[in-house]
Amino acid sequence: MNNFVQIKKVAQYDKVSYYSVTINSETTSLFEQFIATHTANNKEKLNHILAWLQEIGIKYGAQTYLFRPEAYLSDTSALPPTGKDKEPTYIENGETESNNLRLYCFRLNENVVVLYSGDLKTADKAQDCINVKSHFLLANKLTRALENSIKENEVYWNEDCTDIIFDSDLEIAY
Repeated sequence: MNNFVQIKKVAQYDKVSYYSVTINSETTSLFEQFIATHTANNKEKLNHILAWLQEIGIKYGAQTYLFRPEAYLSDTSALPPTGKDKEPTYIENGETESNNLRLYCFRLNENVVVLYSGDLKTADKAQDCINVKSHFLLANKLTRALENSIKENEVYWNEDCTDIIFDSDLEIAY
């Protein structure tokens, strides 16, 4: 049996529509699972990433430079952006620090981002980190599947390329 995902809108801001995916008919998206997990375990780090999603959605749009390149099999990215001094910053023990919580995603353009999941990165490369490796690999597979769905016109752009359109029953194999 093939694994499949369905697309689910999870947030809407002036400049960005955020989507996630559910796997094999689950009702909770990967991003919603990420929030539930890290609300309990890494609340401040999660709040930093959520602040970035809001900032990008309201102020900047999904500009490439605001995402970490995490491509392996596809055009996958991650948040938070590189550099600990970019606003909003992550503060730990009263000091600006790097946030090692990663949220993997697919930036389709400046207006549409698909959010997956992630975890605390403890190694230089995602492939070498026991925490994020599975999230990183899954995100790259899902991005490749979504890229193919766009090429096959299962997922397509609205008239001004500010959002995507798809059948609510669409199941994308990955």
